[in-house]
Amino acid sequence: MQLTSFTDYGLRALIYMASLPTGELTSISEVTNVYGVSRNHMVKIINQLSRIGFVDAVRGKNGGIRLGKPAVDIKIGDVVRAIEPLALVNCNSEFCHITPACRLKLVLDSAINVFLKELDNYTLADMIVDNSDLQELLFMAHPAISTNKNKDN
Repeated sequence: MQLTSFTDYGLRALIYMASLPTGELTSISEVTNVYGVSRNHMVKIINQLSRIGFVDAVRGKNGGIRLGKPAVDIKIGDVVRAIEPLALVNCNSEFCHITPACRLKLVLDSAINVFLKELDNYTLADMIVDNSDLQELLFMAHPAISTNKNKDN
């Protein structure tokens, strides 16, 4: 199974926000700079994550984005369920004439459930706790960002 880039960058954005001091705001521009992804693509991702509650978007002059709940409360499986299109095959009877007798969908659904159950064993906090290599890669590679973010770390 391969996750879409939307889900991939959604998870990366959450990891970045989780790596900041608790409650600290960042911006979509900072996230796009760290990962080198299109700002338009990241805006869509952050909007989706915000609607779901994983991201808190603060409006105004001193606004920005931050995690919508503690990293320890965000299961990786929940994020994937919320933003990844998990239908592996199109079983619409107009598309596939064997749908009424096909057992493949049941097997694939079972596989997806096992995959998601495994992801449920990990939280966003598990991705960042005691991970100094991640901190270095996120903040030292981008000096303009690291000067603001690492002074408290």
